[in-house]
Amino acid sequence: MERTYAVVLAAGKGTRMKSDLPKVLHPVCGKPMVEHITDLLKDLSMNEIVTVVGHKHEMIEEQLGDSVTYAHQKEQLGTAHAVGMSAEKLADQEGTTVIVTGDTPLITSQTIQNLLDHHRETKAAATILTMLPEDPTGYGRIVRNEDGNVERIVEQKDATPEEQAIGEVNTGIFCFDNKLLFESLDQVGTNNNQSEYYLPDVIEILKEQGYTISANSTEDVAEGLGVNDRIQLAKAEKIMQDRIIEGHMKNGVSFVDPSTSYVEKDVTIGQDTLIEPRAHLRGKTVIGSYCVIGPDVDLKDFEARDKTRVQNFSMTNDICKIPIHS
Repeated sequence: MERTYAVVLAAGKGTRMKSDLPKVLHPVCGKPMVEHITDLLKDLSMNEIVTVVGHKHEMIEEQLGDSVTYAHQKEQLGTAHAVGMSAEKLADQEGTTVIVTGDTPLITSQTIQNLLDHHRETKAAATILTMLPEDPTGYGRIVRNEDGNVERIVEQKDATPEEQAIGEVNTGIFCFDNKLLFESLDQVGTNNNQSEYYLPDVIEILKEQGYTISANSTEDVAEGLGVNDRIQLAKAEKIMQDRIIEGHMKNGVSFVDPSTSYVEKDVTIGQDTLIEPRAHLRGKTVIGSYCVIGPDVDLKDFEARDKTRVQNFSMTNDICKIPIHS
């Protein structure tokens, strides 16, 4: 079976966040953005996940531990340069490499799997994950040929009026034939306004060499949302929170007022449990089945066994033994 690798780009400073914390460590629903990415890649059974770190790399390495390997980008010279830092670990490998930015916490494992499947089916050298936002302003446009394959990615500032009218845009998430990727990275130049090495230039290099470039679009535009400031962070939090609560409801959990509930990513809730208004469930809280939680509770790393009632309560790291039927 073909080997699959992942490169997670997590070296940037994130100056627009205006924070001492590296951008990718800002949490969304209780988990750092970059950890959302590495967790879903682990779920996809990647042969190796290389996280490219730079700014305050010690903090990121402490958070992720030895579940991934690391490459260091000492100077931030662009996305192609960042991917190139993983060459020592990946350049000689046969297989497919997925490249994901560490500030896209809403991407799902199913979308990455669909991207990989499309990449293999089309036998492409590279496959771009694209989306169709209501307003494509600021994104690189995807120009396709008559066969539906990608001709090029045109950045907003370089696009003609006709190209600016294209609705399909680049999310910044890619699949590559691994060896072709690293061969092409050596040819990327810095002929741009920022004098940086851009990963989309690899697409043009491969196209000029006669290789097929394909694209696979995600229907959920939120999955391509990159978080660059606190406003976008709040939007990502809201979208993921809605997903989490809807997921629990689909699994048999009732919420009296979902708009006042808060449930973090790693919380587990059993079926036929009722979540009353203003219940906040954090960390690795585990709620059993047939429970009533709330109103007005705040629980972190808390375990409530089956048929437990918890209300007007705040506690961490404990096991509740109050039966629902006294």
